[in-house]
Amino acid sequence: MINETFVASNPKNAYEQAVEKYGTDIRIVSAKQVKYSDDELRSEVVIAVPKELFMERSFGTQVPKSELENEEEALLGEIGELKTQLEAMRDGLLEKGRFGDVADDVKKLFMKKGISERWLDTILIPLIGTPVMEDAQLLVSYLLEEIDETLKVKEEELDTSKIMMLVGPTGVGKTTTIAKLAARYAYLLERPYKVALINLDSYKVGAIEQLAHYADIMQIEHYSIASADAFGKKIEELGSHDIILVDTAGMSPYDTQKFVKTIEFVNTKIPKKLEVALVLAATVKYEDMEDIYENFSFLNLDSVIISKFDETKHFGTLMNFMLLYELPMSYFSTGQEVPDDLLAASKEYLLEQFIGDVHDD
Repeated sequence: MINETFVASNPKNAYEQAVEKYGTDIRIVSAKQVKYSDDELRSEVVIAVPKELFMERSFGTQVPKSELENEEEALLGEIGELKTQLEAMRDGLLEKGRFGDVADDVKKLFMKKGISERWLDTILIPLIGTPVMEDAQLLVSYLLEEIDETLKVKEEELDTSKIMMLVGPTGVGKTTTIAKLAARYAYLLERPYKVALINLDSYKVGAIEQLAHYADIMQIEHYSIASADAFGKKIEELGSHDIILVDTAGMSPYDTQKFVKTIEFVNTKIPKKLEVALVLAATVKYEDMEDIYENFSFLNLDSVIISKFDETKHFGTLMNFMLLYELPMSYFSTGQEVPDDLLAASKEYLLEQFIGDVHDD
């Protein structure tokens, strides 16, 4: 496969350019919004294309498959050799005692708990030669302080009316989280807010019925919307509401149909600001982090809602996600009970969970 980048004013147009050139035999690698030197925000969508198709559409020629395979083998060999050289250089630095025994042990402890070597090295390298690197307890405290400084929280702001759209991978609990948020806004705060629910998930069997059931119990308006045009019109009709919560379909990094559909909804012209919150499970696997971020970062995420706190005692990988991508946290979902198991996000709460895990060792 060969990667090619398409640039347009929005992700949908960029993806359509790729389809026009190559057809549907392609895969989305990543999509993101980029501010160019002229201060214009543009969308970059990276597409993976079969080599034969790339050569045919780009140069109008067919390249023998055997030739392509030989070129690929040569390229992979060069990449492998370069990787080996880089690893040797890194190992050499460590063998020379770049950090020292104490710091290396502390680093290994944090890595064991899920914090990436990349983030740890950015913190530790400036400390080389300082007394803190020789005191394990002091170094652990220093790293925890750096984690606290890096973590961001999006405060709950309800002074003005808003629309919040929840997005995320399949199975992270978006619908239940929306029900908890609706109950919080409508009944549990200093004053009741006028809330409406919109469901855009036409893919998951029972998703509409589940949210409608919660809405009926709470006596909150609920609507199922199938198109971007209908979404825009419904938002205008609900102009007197304080808060509109929007449920979306869960997406995998390779589901181009849902990808394009979600872009259409996000780019709908509406009179209010649309806040996009990524729902991320506390049980997230390290290998999935990059895929999740690349899949959803093109939506210009405003915050992260962390779900399934009750399903794990190990929070290092989740913490690592927050440190690497520096997304602000807005809410924590701590169980299945609606509306009780929902908290406004706080650094203290997350750090308590992580520190307990670290101190187990």
